[in-house]
Amino acid sequence: MTFLQSNQERRGAVVVFLLLVSLGVSFSEEATNSSGQSARKALERFNSLIGEWRGTGQVRRGSNRGAWRESGEFVWDFSGDEPAVKYLVKGGKHVDEGLITWNRQDHFHLALKIGDEQSRDYTGDWDKDKLILVSKPDEKQIQYRFTITPLNEKRTLVLHEKTSSGGESFFRVAEVGYTRAGTRLALPGGGRRECVVTGGTGQTAVSYNGETYYVCCSGCKQAFDDDPEGIIAEFKAKLKARLESVKK
Repeated sequence: MTFLQSNQERRGAVVVFLLLVSLGVSFSEEATNSSGQSARKALERFNSLIGEWRGTGQVRRGSNRGAWRESGEFVWDFSGDEPAVKYLVKGGKHVDEGLITWNRQDHFHLALKIGDEQSRDYTGDWDKDKLILVSKPDEKQIQYRFTITPLNEKRTLVLHEKTSSGGESFFRVAEVGYTRAGTRLALPGGGRRECVVTGGTGQTAVSYNGETYYVCCSGCKQAFDDDPEGIIAEFKAKLKARLESVKK
């Protein structure tokens, strides 16, 4: 083998290596984008919850003993690698904030923060009209269950349950009854304002190039501000596809 041939082969190997690396990056980015779209599609089930809520917590249903007031808010979060829904609580006794994500095994994950030091992870899925999430047993073999039940546009229930040490049956700890804050609810039929980012109920107006659109929460407003052209293009493509499906 001549020096020239050896040098050419080395250059060829480098080119092949760089090509494979670039393809690998491309494949990785495509897989990430696809995963993000799947997660967002799954989380769109939460669109009816997006917004602010006024809550009354009760240890026992129908009893004011130990009851409290709190406010809750569900907000889209696009700051991470994949979309998520934040659950923010003020004045709550059992949770301060949570992050709801979707994994590739078709399950939802909830990371709850309670106070400055305590946190708890839950996993679960929708069971008809209820989202039921259960934690793994802790060091005392106690499990916790967190259930969200959207009743309608104005009312949502959040139920906290747990087992005794080593027990299998869940018992009620407390329940929070939420009423949607404010009066700007989804209008029936064609009067409904649609969030340009997620398709939820539009609450806040945003503008770009003289046109007005609507977003459902602060997370979607941030996403719109970061890439208005991309968001609008995707929104218009979705509307076009919807119109074409209706014509068929």
